[in-house]
Amino acid sequence: MSRDMKTTVLVLGATGGIGGAVARKLLARGWCIRALNRDAAKASRSEPAFDWVQGDAMNAGDVLRAAEGVGLIVHAVNPPGYRDWETLVLPMLDNTIAAARAVGARIVLPGNVYNFGPDALPAPTEESPQHPLTKKGAIRVEMEKRLEAASQAGASAIIVRAGDFFGPGATGNSWFSSGLVTPGKPLGTIKSPGQRGVGHQWTYLPDMAETIARLIDRADRLPPFAVYHMDGFWDADGMQMAETIKRVAGGKAKIGRFPWWIVPLAAPFIPMMREINEMRYLWKMPLRMRNDKLVAELGKEPQTPIDEAVRASLAALGCLPEPHRDVAAAFIGHSPENAG
Repeated sequence: MSRDMKTTVLVLGATGGIGGAVARKLLARGWCIRALNRDAAKASRSEPAFDWVQGDAMNAGDVLRAAEGVGLIVHAVNPPGYRDWETLVLPMLDNTIAAARAVGARIVLPGNVYNFGPDALPAPTEESPQHPLTKKGAIRVEMEKRLEAASQAGASAIIVRAGDFFGPGATGNSWFSSGLVTPGKPLGTIKSPGQRGVGHQWTYLPDMAETIARLIDRADRLPPFAVYHMDGFWDADGMQMAETIKRVAGGKAKIGRFPWWIVPLAAPFIPMMREINEMRYLWKMPLRMRNDKLVAELGKEPQTPIDEAVRASLAALGCLPEPHRDVAAAFIGHSPENAG
């Protein structure tokens, strides 16, 4: 796909963390960003540089109309708060696939670790067996199967799987913002969900967005169905993220334990708690996706130094004193071109 011509990308989920981050990276690379939203007027006030189109990702006609003339569709839309995954996720993807086939666009899907069950741990590759234990994991596997089938019928796809997201814009379902810290409040106690000695994989959103953008830059040389893993930030002993948060915030906060005991009690009544309970195995055993394939393609993986990434994340969540909060704006568009 040539960048010599004016190229338009349709982003589904542009108001979300990863969708917004990818859209901003592509905008900076000269792409025109078309974004579908159920309240386009409201969304346009937060990102006026995007071309907002009124519509719903659950409506096939809306998606097709929004996709007219685009060469790329970023499918980063998810139901909020873990609600109604079983009934919404696959129909939305089917609409994207149908639109991509109709207009000849490539699909980009930000993925995660949910595809893998304990049998693929501790170091799954892109080709590892996918036997998830959870409903969300099964849906993720089915999403990728449908994209692979679509790629054999003319709709190419790029999938980038990564660990738990953190960073400016990663709110709501993020472990960082809903588990370790409390948005809008100074740090008192950092609630670590991990076990000491059990590693955990994290991904800074701007780094994932940069990785996706670099793969899109070379999309023409990729296979029709291209899947890559990111390494991200590997918390080797399960405590480094909490300790980094403490260090960046000045060293006064305490590191406590996430109250896992309350999760099974609340699970019958709160959908998010039910999903957290299902995914707890990812905190009990290490999972580190290998990025050899990605490095072979890109040369290196974009990686922001962890202290900088955590500082920007805390600033965006309002967990640092006012003088530090402008850091978030600087790092939303940060491109770690020279990062190791």
